[in-house]
Amino acid sequence: MILAKVKGNLVSTQKNSSLVGQKLLLVHPIDLENKYIGNNDVVAIDVVDAGIGDTVLLVQEGKAVQQILGHKNAPVHSIVVAVVDSVDVNDKYTSKK
Repeated sequence: MILAKVKGNLVSTQKNSSLVGQKLLLVHPIDLENKYIGNNDVVAIDVVDAGIGDTVLLVQEGKAVQQILGHKNAPVHSIVVAVVDSVDVNDKYTSKK
């Protein structure tokens, strides 16, 4: 799993029939200090109703995505599985929603 920040929503009028009704988000991986990692954004399915600016947990494993969706018909690699309220590492508070 990867920490990421939601940068925006992705709207698509044409998509794979297995993705109809699924909310798509544009997210970017972050470190424990809320700083972006790398230069690439990721398109991910949202199953937890995350919003722009939220810190989320991102899963990037095809098998895990298939298990969460309950089928393997959708060509999906990334899925948002949780909205993160805060992160504590070794009793040190590092970030908040």
